[in-house]
Amino acid sequence: MTNEVAGETRTGRPPLEFGSGPLADIDLTRPEVHAERDLGEVWGLLREEQPVAWHPTADGGFWVVSSYAAAVEVYRNSDVYTSARGNVLATLLTGGDPAGGKMLPVSDGPRHQQIRRVLLRALTPRALAGLAEQVRGATLRLVREAVRRGDCDLGHEVAPHIPLAVICDLLMVPEQDRELLLTQSKLALASEGPGGTEIEARLARNEILLYFARLARSRRDTPGDDILGLLIQMTRSPIALTDQELLYNAYSLLLGGDETTRLSMIGTVHALTRWPDEWARLRAGEVSVETAVEEFLRWTTPTLHAGRVATEDTVLGGRRIGRDDIVTVWNSSANFDPRQFDEPTRLRLSRAPNRHLTFAIGPHFCLGAQLARIELGALVAALVRTTDAMELIGEPKRLYSNFLSGFNRLPVRFTAARDTRPPHPAEEGEVR
Repeated sequence: MTNEVAGETRTGRPPLEFGSGPLADIDLTRPEVHAERDLGEVWGLLREEQPVAWHPTADGGFWVVSSYAAAVEVYRNSDVYTSARGNVLATLLTGGDPAGGKMLPVSDGPRHQQIRRVLLRALTPRALAGLAEQVRGATLRLVREAVRRGDCDLGHEVAPHIPLAVICDLLMVPEQDRELLLTQSKLALASEGPGGTEIEARLARNEILLYFARLARSRRDTPGDDILGLLIQMTRSPIALTDQELLYNAYSLLLGGDETTRLSMIGTVHALTRWPDEWARLRAGEVSVETAVEEFLRWTTPTLHAGRVATEDTVLGGRRIGRDDIVTVWNSSANFDPRQFDEPTRLRLSRAPNRHLTFAIGPHFCLGAQLARIELGALVAALVRTTDAMELIGEPKRLYSNFLSGFNRLPVRFTAARDTRPPHPAEEGEVR
């Protein structure tokens, strides 16, 4: 055994632990810690001295994985680090996720792969080609109208309407029901202020499940070829998807397709107001929209962490991990690890390669990654086409969550592009 395994840091000092020393006032379970504090220095200290650190809680504790290398090790090995008991701190610390083994993000093994393969048919680049054109056209119209008005709250007037509309189209959710789902999805995993409660979040999650139960029941005889239809068809196929599995996966697709992309969109505009030189490079065509999108995904990192449970005794980053220990991978740190990313605290839209962990890696690589790239790319291309400049005109407001990261309000002033501006290469193929 090395000294690290025996409990020393890379520097030979005693291990860093949350609740003591320089981490005495850092409790990662508290949403206000993420909303009200800049944890950049904390993550830097952990990556350097203790990339796998223990975080005690009143009833036990969990491991905090902060380095890119250790994060990849956890993500790739679902045999040792399982998702089947939950992938979010809030559920892992309270006994596990009731959807464990029934919903793709919280399941592993052959059945997980079997269901995933079917759903991926609806989310391949070829399958999404027609939808991509619609997304570009709808996004361009939405952004153009916001730019025409000049001032807007991007978090309320633009960003929510793109990803929600797209995922609802893929699930064939009727137009009149979408505002309800938007309201509930915003409450399910985060709060717009410090006063949110777990009861409110649980009620919102239950409302979404009840909604999909009604919608699936109404479509039993004519399921269709959309994603919800595929889930219904799987209940009759050899896969024999249960009703619970159907509902949990419809719920997961809605939240995954709406919340994280919406937060990345808001964070993208916020980043461009802070880095005007990068915005100028983007508008001048010095960097492609596709490359820029990958950097925006890294920079915004809308999902703070992913949770796992160790299935056996093991060693990670020089620390002994016990069987049944909770292990949390913090994307918000790994995506800024200088051992993987040169000058990680600088927004560099030309960064390549850019192997960020925003979509995870390995067996649980995000099912909707292609969809998110299409939507974020559509927003960036629309901004390039319609906008000369953008600036904040008020204080951005962050979400309160220990799982999601981003802004729910972003007051912005747009300056419209001049008609004489030459077209940008990113405009090719846009719906006009």
